[in-house]
Amino acid sequence: MNNSVKIYPLKKIFETKLSFRNLFFALLILLYLYFSYLLLKITLQYIPYNTDVAFLRIKQDVIDVPFYKFAFFTHVYTSMFLLPAGLTQFSVYIRKYYPQLHKLNGWIYSIVVLFFSGPSGLYIAIFANGGLISQTSFVMLAVLWIVFTAIAIYKAIKRDFKSHREFLIRSFALTVSAITLRAWKYLLVFLFEPRPMDVYQIVAWLGWVPNLVIAELIIRKYLKIK
Repeated sequence: MNNSVKIYPLKKIFETKLSFRNLFFALLILLYLYFSYLLLKITLQYIPYNTDVAFLRIKQDVIDVPFYKFAFFTHVYTSMFLLPAGLTQFSVYIRKYYPQLHKLNGWIYSIVVLFFSGPSGLYIAIFANGGLISQTSFVMLAVLWIVFTAIAIYKAIKRDFKSHREFLIRSFALTVSAITLRAWKYLLVFLFEPRPMDVYQIVAWLGWVPNLVIAELIIRKYLKIK
């Protein structure tokens, strides 16, 4: 009887922690979907081929640079597929019961990053606002994004699924920078009201470096436990 009394509270604590964890992940997914919706609204402003809206209004000095418009619209139009395609890759349910859907979404994600969003993002990064500080950050982001995704594909082909998952986590952490960059921007402007160019230089790094640190923590802690 005494043993059951001792075990029961521990069981309840474990169940409580489990429910808090599930709630936390549910809130993260809701935030993810909300910001994905906001990004979709931003993307729709550029359709069909509108060069005088949103971000492009402050890029009129480079919009006629050879290939800039082509790279920009390629990046905007194709990147909208990455957030939903990437998120489904981490669903254990989809991977277990719908493996073909998992593979299809994985190929969509990889092809878009490697041949469309990644290269176009690298090109427009050269002309990023904020000067050399921002440009260096966005170039590094694009290069790492392409490299991590390519390695993830290579590891999957070699059936090294542990490494495949690790590099896909790194790749997706950089994909999510489309969300975190804007979230940091809103937060900094709301709290400190810095100068626009200062904002670009700060969020250029805040948008993806913390994401990559969190990705490494997940890989080293969570996946190791699993």
